Amino acid sequence: MAVELSLPLPAERARQAARAQIGDRIFVLGGKLALLVLLGLAVLLPLLAIFWRGFSGEAGQGGGLVAARELVTSANFHWLLGNSLKVSLSVAAIVVPLAYLFAYALQRTLIPGKAIWRGLSLLPLMAPSMLPGIALVYLFGNQGLLRGLFADNIYGFWGIVLGEVIYTFPHALMILLSALSLADARLFDAASSMGASPAKAFRSITWPATRQAVFAAFCLVFTLTITDFGVPVVVGGDYQVLALEAYKAVVGQQQFGRGALIGMVLLLPALFSFGVDAWLRRRHGDSMSGRAQVFNPAPSRVRDGCYLAIVLLICAALLLVFGMAVFSSLVKFWPYNLSLSLNHYQFNDTAGGGWLAYRNSLTMALCTALIGSVLIFTGAYLMEKTHAQRGLNLALRMLSFVPMAVPGLVLGLGYVFFFNLSGNPLHVFYGSMTLLVVCTIAHYLTTAQMTATTALRQLDAEFEAAALSLKAPLYRHYLRVTVPICLPALLDIVRYLFVSAMTTVSAAIFLYSPDTILAAVAVLNMDDAGNVGGAAAMSTLILFTSAGVSLLLAWASRGLLRRSQAWRQTAPGH
Repeated sequence: MAVELSLPLPAERARQAARAQIGDRIFVLGGKLALLVLLGLAVLLPLLAIFWRGFSGEAGQGGGLVAARELVTSANFHWLLGNSLKVSLSVAAIVVPLAYLFAYALQRTLIPGKAIWRGLSLLPLMAPSMLPGIALVYLFGNQGLLRGLFADNIYGFWGIVLGEVIYTFPHALMILLSALSLADARLFDAASSMGASPAKAFRSITWPATRQAVFAAFCLVFTLTITDFGVPVVVGGDYQVLALEAYKAVVGQQQFGRGALIGMVLLLPALFSFGVDAWLRRRHGDSMSGRAQVFNPAPSRVRDGCYLAIVLLICAALLLVFGMAVFSSLVKFWPYNLSLSLNHYQFNDTAGGGWLAYRNSLTMALCTALIGSVLIFTGAYLMEKTHAQRGLNLALRMLSFVPMAVPGLVLGLGYVFFFNLSGNPLHVFYGSMTLLVVCTIAHYLTTAQMTATTALRQLDAEFEAAALSLKAPLYRHYLRVTVPICLPALLDIVRYLFVSAMTTVSAAIFLYSPDTILAAVAVLNMDDAGNVGGAAAMSTLILFTSAGVSLLLAWASRGLLRRSQAWRQTAPGH
């Protein structure tokens, strides 16, 4: 008896192909349009609202050009601007050389324990910016443990500088680590064969390849410092800066027009730094060719000993600061009763937000990490792997890079001016957890998207071509092929967004309500109320939560990565 083979009819195949084509169009075009709307609402319109509020001459608004001219010509503004520039330049001048030496030690020497030192150097990323200031109060304040080291006290210029140095150090370090990880061993071999000394090789090879990264790190540290008010509000004392003035104008004095004008001023250095950095990147070109060989540093006892001493000193300073913060959160009554207690962790008995703030931060961090990673990675895929709608792709790329040039304080002000308008139908979201999540995703969007883009660009375009030739829907290929291959980068984005959401305060300070107060904001409120011990306890809780979730995610993802990345392993016999 003959066996009948049932093959899909041509009409059925045509219908399947048509359904796949419709699904791809919805996935690609619909996804891009949805992302464009979200970026417009979350990034573009809030920034335009700042300029509208600052330059509007209507009553109750910014006061127009007359008010702007009065502000920038006033003696008080010149004093604030001078203080901000002095602090920011000093911090950048201290942080960048220290971060360069630290990064050089990790990438170009053979010091032991590199993983430990790198982990310790990233501690400031996992705590709000107020934590270094709180620790400095316990170390060098009027009743500090080491108060004799300062002739006066920690409150003022040097307190802000030291706190910002600790806060911004890991940000500069990550840029310089990436730059120093790229090295072509052939260049150093050629320099050695020509009799060049290590110092000469550094000047002619290493420095030209990394000076653009040095400038980028300098600009980043400068921008982070001039727009941060967390450290100044704790240890600034009478030394006022622009970021703190903008915070007080909006939160304390309800002068929204003045806050908008100062926000626009704070936007200028970030835009200038971003523009110059982009120009230098185009001129810099590629630092390594496809034939480059991995550079392995030669043993040198003197060099490694010197760099190990530098690394140990920096890590000891960081451990002293963060260890002091943890210890002070456990002390019953500083400095008269140094017995250990958990009284400061009884947040419900003190003002500031209590355990509700901590639960809200966990909720926001989880939503930001999960929702943000899906949106950002999918958006990066649509921009990188689909070449239709070129104009739409260009608009999405431009909007995606805007948050990199916008400080969190300025973005938060924009959300106040846009979403708090009574005539705006989106006003219902003001003060809600939804708006906090959207603002946090928008704030950290650019860095996460660059991570996703870097991973996606490593994939050959033939993956998508094969899917199209097999008539497989693109969204199915995205879920079954692209996501598993790029899972390490996706998990990095999840970790980055979670930690950033737990520690953010600059943008969220203007957007919370009594029901959606966050842990980092609670730290600020407790410090303002004089409950420094409670502020230290909440900061410590944020630090341990960020570190614990990062370690837990790294541990839990090992098995998942082994399964999804099995294709990277060499087959037996090869």
